[in-house]
Amino acid sequence: MPMTKFATVAALAAAMIFSLGGCGKKPEPTPSEKSAASYPLPDPPVVVDCTPGIPGGRLIISEMGDPKTFNYITANEESSIDICRFMFWNLLNLDEPTQTVEPGLAEFWTNSPDGKTWTFRLRKNLRWSDGAPLTADDVVFTWNDVIYNPKIDNVTRDPFIIDGKEFKITKVDDLTIQVETPVVYAPFLKTFGAGVPIVPKHILEPSVTNGTFVSAYNVNSKPEGIVGSGPFRLKTYKAAQYTILERNPYFLEVDTNGTRLPYLDNIIFTVVPSFDTVALRLLSGEADVDDVIRPMDYDRFKEAQDEGKIRLLDPGIGLEMIFLCFNENTNMNSKTGQPLVDPKKLKWFRDTRFRQAISYAINRDAIVKAAYSGRGVPAYGFDTPGDKKWFNPNIKTYPYDPAKAIERLKEMGIEKRNADNFLTDSNGNKIEFVLNVNTGSSAAEKATILIKDDLEKLGINVIYQPIEFNTLIDKIYNTCDYECAFTALGSGSVIDPSGSMNVLKSSGFTHDWFPRQKTPSTEWEARIDTLMDAQLKTLDYNERKKDFDEVQKIMAEQQPLIFVATPIYYAAIRPDIANTLPTALGGYRATWNAEELYYKK
Repeated sequence: MPMTKFATVAALAAAMIFSLGGCGKKPEPTPSEKSAASYPLPDPPVVVDCTPGIPGGRLIISEMGDPKTFNYITANEESSIDICRFMFWNLLNLDEPTQTVEPGLAEFWTNSPDGKTWTFRLRKNLRWSDGAPLTADDVVFTWNDVIYNPKIDNVTRDPFIIDGKEFKITKVDDLTIQVETPVVYAPFLKTFGAGVPIVPKHILEPSVTNGTFVSAYNVNSKPEGIVGSGPFRLKTYKAAQYTILERNPYFLEVDTNGTRLPYLDNIIFTVVPSFDTVALRLLSGEADVDDVIRPMDYDRFKEAQDEGKIRLLDPGIGLEMIFLCFNENTNMNSKTGQPLVDPKKLKWFRDTRFRQAISYAINRDAIVKAAYSGRGVPAYGFDTPGDKKWFNPNIKTYPYDPAKAIERLKEMGIEKRNADNFLTDSNGNKIEFVLNVNTGSSAAEKATILIKDDLEKLGINVIYQPIEFNTLIDKIYNTCDYECAFTALGSGSVIDPSGSMNVLKSSGFTHDWFPRQKTPSTEWEARIDTLMDAQLKTLDYNERKKDFDEVQKIMAEQQPLIFVATPIYYAAIRPDIANTLPTALGGYRATWNAEELYYKK
């Protein structure tokens, strides 16, 4: 809120307290006001090396849409995950800017000489947000009873089944857990340790027993019944309006002065209808932070910064990749018995020369300038320069070159014939296809119009067809009923090749150009499968890097995903909030360390 409004609210709150006092009642103290003795610390607590801050205050975040659930295990969309991330904690923590794995609920861990047996030691006196003890039983319950439960559909399970085998999780004692992996599993600490929230057995075991876990922690649940171990816990949820979180008085972190984190008393998510409204709320002072400032919005936020209203954060090049994808699916429609893709077009789409020609025909610099206001970089391969650890700069690139595009097409018999102004293949078929893009993104729509213009200059007829986002996703991954799509891969919080298994493996659900193949449809896809499996099964970084470098080279050569650009997204926050550590290596550029944020006064 603007300071004038904040002062009004504060005055009103003071009047309410005075009124209650006059009636002989005292207001319930906030968690930050109660004595430390009421909430004993774990032994030892996590000591965070941040600038010691001032407890109190609230952070308002605008959110596009209501949460669908507060169950972090089953949550599979942003409006739920954005909130759940504050309420649950993992065995280990991931420092986003450095991608370093650090202790969390577990004080320390060890690994066996063969690399397949991991042992975690929990801190003493860990507590859930309702004050109940958090022990090894909760960790074993989370994995054996929930994640690996075949009756509980969740998105967490698949990455932790290797060669058809689950990890073996056992309790050694109340504070010790042992995990045996079927083979050496390279990303174990990031994915298993720092990537999966632990859930409370004493609260959720009945829902597992009676088969209602999927609906547990739903939006109609009583706030006090939604128990976690993160820095905040649920206080109030009002459908289509707001979600209020309050600080968890049992949270395990302290600063270097011994002050318990988080500093903030509340985080408030307010529901808004669009990206434009998110921006307006922050610029008007009705919100305090925005993790995603779009490139085209930069100038007005820069102006607001110059006026002292907000502070812009520039994390640098991120991992978002915008690309064009042709449908290479060779299967039949199970309902009609007809090919999913017109056979003559499928022949074009599955020819590497065709995809390379399209890549050469796209003026990436013009797209970065026009669609992303010049704030971005051209993209050619399956990673970005923002990923310092895994990016391979030595891949084939496709600078704008219409002559090379024509050359590649001519190699496969596609050219202009009989003085026509359009291209045809050797059978006389006109080269044309439908290009789908999701509505609601001005940048995406502008980029696809530019691509359409570039391709039409070659003589390719592009039928531009924007459709609703969920419809586009359904076409790509479910019905496979599309010809060409313009879409994106976003950055995740776990930066590791293993996070791309679903995209790169031929059997992957998000293998966009031909999902869920029973066997690889090409030799190069089979080679990628081999490399991705190999890099997963060694702890040697150099070996993993070598394998993933080759994967990137193959993807750049074959162009199944024709990468166009990586836009540079910014973040913005109120200027009086301290301890911001912006990062481009995750989706939460400003709030990934919300427990450390505080108001300077």
